Amino acid sequence: MSRLPKVNELGFFEIRLESIGGLGANLAGKMLSEDGVVGNGLNGVGFSSYGSEKKGSPVKAYIRFCDPETNIRDTTPIERPHVVGIFHDALLKTIDCASGVYPDSTILVNSQRPPDELRELMKINGGTIAVVNATEIALEEQTKVNTAMLGALYRILNFLDPDSMKDTIRRTFEKKYPHFVEPNIRTFDRGFHEVEFMTFTPDEGSMPRPFKRHEPVLGYETQPIGGTVINPGNSILKDLSISRAGMLPHFHDDKCINCAACDTACPDFCFVWEEKADKRGRPQMFLKGIDYQYCKGCLKCVQACPVEALTEAREYNDGYADRNRVPHLFDLAAQN
Repeated sequence: MSRLPKVNELGFFEIRLESIGGLGANLAGKMLSEDGVVGNGLNGVGFSSYGSEKKGSPVKAYIRFCDPETNIRDTTPIERPHVVGIFHDALLKTIDCASGVYPDSTILVNSQRPPDELRELMKINGGTIAVVNATEIALEEQTKVNTAMLGALYRILNFLDPDSMKDTIRRTFEKKYPHFVEPNIRTFDRGFHEVEFMTFTPDEGSMPRPFKRHEPVLGYETQPIGGTVINPGNSILKDLSISRAGMLPHFHDDKCINCAACDTACPDFCFVWEEKADKRGRPQMFLKGIDYQYCKGCLKCVQACPVEALTEAREYNDGYADRNRVPHLFDLAAQN
């Protein structure tokens, strides 16, 4: 039986996974809790919190482990995690993923950024930051981010047997998707071996970081006079860039024939057009560019383009999307 390295006052070792729909955090949480119980002899529970399972929507998965003699009667969301797994570093723009961590907690981030930069973004005092480029691994192995994140998590959770998780991967995929078994095991191994760590010493007497529970913006005390909703759900302020999983469309203006096949295929109206005169002086709509704020990287436009004016490209932390973004109308988000 595995021995837990630390527990809270109720006897639980707690893990919180922060993600968005489409990256597989829900399944990762289920597999992690299953393997802790079935493969490693612990008592445990795993559950998720999410709204619509739409790609890009926030998802949280919670896992509690304890010794077999300890009863689990707590299925509330985890506020004080010993380990946090962040499945996309773009989440740091909108969510306080490090909320409630201990001074010695470990935070795993799927990112290309160095640990010291991530520390500044999360504003944490101490603890260990683990970084793995799970997106790159998943793209190269043609799998999903969640398996690479599980591999990195098993490097952190050294009380769990990685070979046991490989058996869980086989059980999960071998009946319905047998061709996914070996790629996912390779992805797991790469996540396990390619994760890097950096530990920061907390200030003396540091306390756990305060946990902030999300509260509705509009309530009986905070709603505008007359109950007017000034920022509806389909507002221009929405930002879908957080849901991109490593790829985005690259626009080649010199090849474009302005056929609008891309605009027809795009589910989120990312393409920006302007009216200009054609060679004969007649008014025509010309493609100006892409508003990457609304692009979730589905690449349907690339498939629809008949002249390869749109190609798929890897997204790096080099600011390509921000530099090449063509805002719809005017950049309203920048003014708020």
